[in-house]
Amino acid sequence: MKIVFAGTPDFAVPALRAAARLGEVVAVYTQPDRPAGRGRELTPSPVKREAIARGIPVLQPESLKGETSRQALRALAPDLMVVVAYGLILPRKVLEIPRHGCWNVHASLLPRWRGAAPIQRAIEAGDAETGVCLMQMEAGLDTGPVLLSQRTLIGDAETGGQLHDRLAELGARVLADGLGLLRAGMRPLAQPQPDVGVTYAHKLEKHEAKLDWHQPAVALARKVRAFEPWPVAEAQLAGERLRIHGAIAVDQAHHAAPGTLLAAGKAGLDVACGEGVLRLRVVQRDGGKAITAADWLNARRDLSLPLSPV
Repeated sequence: MKIVFAGTPDFAVPALRAAARLGEVVAVYTQPDRPAGRGRELTPSPVKREAIARGIPVLQPESLKGETSRQALRALAPDLMVVVAYGLILPRKVLEIPRHGCWNVHASLLPRWRGAAPIQRAIEAGDAETGVCLMQMEAGLDTGPVLLSQRTLIGDAETGGQLHDRLAELGARVLADGLGLLRAGMRPLAQPQPDVGVTYAHKLEKHEAKLDWHQPAVALARKVRAFEPWPVAEAQLAGERLRIHGAIAVDQAHHAAPGTLLAAGKAGLDVACGEGVLRLRVVQRDGGKAITAADWLNARRDLSLPLSPV
């Protein structure tokens, strides 16, 4: 079975390994190298590095909309194209080229959380569970019928990064199950997505990372988890900007203004919210590294609590 694989970030690497194990990956499509790091040097994607290590040819077109790109794909004569977090839109004419069409591994239980950031949005919304779907691609955004799916619970303290890694491996297993059926001549049954329950996971934006102390502590704690390790929640506290890597909601009544630092100790920094208290456990000062709340407190011996927001 000749497979063309299209993917870019770390999330797609386990799926590429599964595809290479169960078929002949004749080419890998990934986004062009991008500047990264302090030196802004052109850096290959994780999928490109994995493909090169396996000796698989790599193609990096800026777009798949032109006839030249389609001719290059037709020349590969793929039986199947597997797409995992590729980052480029596949036009209908591209979807029609592989003999079995194009499959997509998506990190949600469709139709919930179609779009770019399903992992983080599920945590931010307080979902109890999520999962991965193997979907037959069509022209709409994540609208195609589902071939296979697998559910998993979201841990109470699980971060976006941790859930990302778990779903990447789970997605690879679901893809392997689908490829195994296809190899055996038993194409997975395509189930149309229901019309109810559709939600969109909009791309994460840096400005969303700023915490609004007027919101409930429960909602802020979820945002801290969802935005770790990127873009990382941040807030103003005690006259300085802090990035917040770890926090929990405390069900505590108070009459303080949102943003007031109520208490500080080894357990954390307790900040008044619109409802409840957010206890900051791991923070990062500008130009510094992530530290415990206790270490931050040692550097701020000038504090007199409670400290009203500035």
